[in-house]
Amino acid sequence: MSETPYRYTAEMAGRIEIDWQDRWEAEGTFRAPNPAGPWAEPERVESDYDGHLLVLDMFPYPSGAGLHVGHPLGYIATDVYARFQRMQGRNVLHCLGYDAFGLPAEQFAVQTGQHPRKTTEDNMVVMRRQLRRLGLGHDDRRSFATIDPDYYKWTQWIFTQIREAWYDPEATRPDGGTGRARPIGELVEEFASGARALPKGETRTWADLTAKEQADLLDEYRLAYTSHAPVNWAPGLGTVLANEEVTSEGRSERGNFPVFTANLRQWMMRITAYADRLADDLDRVDWPEKVKAMQRNWIGRSEGASVTFAGQGVDGATHDIEVFTTRPDTLFGATFMVLAPEHPLVDELVPEDGWPEGTREAWTGGAATPADAVAAY
Repeated sequence: MSETPYRYTAEMAGRIEIDWQDRWEAEGTFRAPNPAGPWAEPERVESDYDGHLLVLDMFPYPSGAGLHVGHPLGYIATDVYARFQRMQGRNVLHCLGYDAFGLPAEQFAVQTGQHPRKTTEDNMVVMRRQLRRLGLGHDDRRSFATIDPDYYKWTQWIFTQIREAWYDPEATRPDGGTGRARPIGELVEEFASGARALPKGETRTWADLTAKEQADLLDEYRLAYTSHAPVNWAPGLGTVLANEEVTSEGRSERGNFPVFTANLRQWMMRITAYADRLADDLDRVDWPEKVKAMQRNWIGRSEGASVTFAGQGVDGATHDIEVFTTRPDTLFGATFMVLAPEHPLVDELVPEDGWPEGTREAWTGGAATPADAVAAY
């Protein structure tokens, strides 16, 4: 019996797929026309489509030699949705980029002994080839990497706008509500003119403050500022880690390096200044309620009271300890309070011989101060 001449084999299936992928690329099948701009096709946009849709995929990290199975797991689902909408007559823009900055890419470069730009760009070439081979319908013209200067110059610009701004809860917004960001220069003018008083207890004027004192005061208002805070420090990686990047054994998930708690200087966002507006404005966002609930929990708005406790230091001076509580009515039954070991007031309030045996050495590694403990590692 002779073999069927056109038997559908894996080799034939691969050839058919590649032929179609070549055709899609040549004809720009997945390129969404623009109503204006360098890729403008206004007549086609007006006459050929019934509505428009933007579909975005999560950016992969080009920190390995290629995609893993988890990437197509998500990308195929969005591709099916985008193709269905395209077949319904909509102008669908389905696009994807590369989240190329960060620890994964840096560590991959360290492991291979190459410059991170080279390894990252080489990995993106492999990933693009794999995405094409999967037959996914991304618009190749709308692809970028976060290491592209034309992209990150805008993220840097946004950061400078945030740093050079402060949140005024009493300022009127265009929509009639109160509370909006204002340029930091306007705050300087208010301090200089006396329209805004300096912190309580300060008898000098703005002009009497040193440049450093002025800068420190403005940092108490900036929406982006630097501060010292306890973090997960991995000296072997040369970076801080999120809690989920640290194993139960106290080591880094990537590289298995030891991780220590250290008080380090870092950039922070003053979202507490506008937390109410963040939570309230979620009602204006067209997201599933489940997602908005997660965002509200992350914002973590709580209503309560700030209470000040007085503590006597080793030198006999009184140090105020401010705490926030959602149940001020229970304060009358409080018999003690606890400070975290990394709190800056611990050394002021507790004498050397007041530490339980072995406690101080346990969290400082035998060093005189937390800073010395970090240096020792």
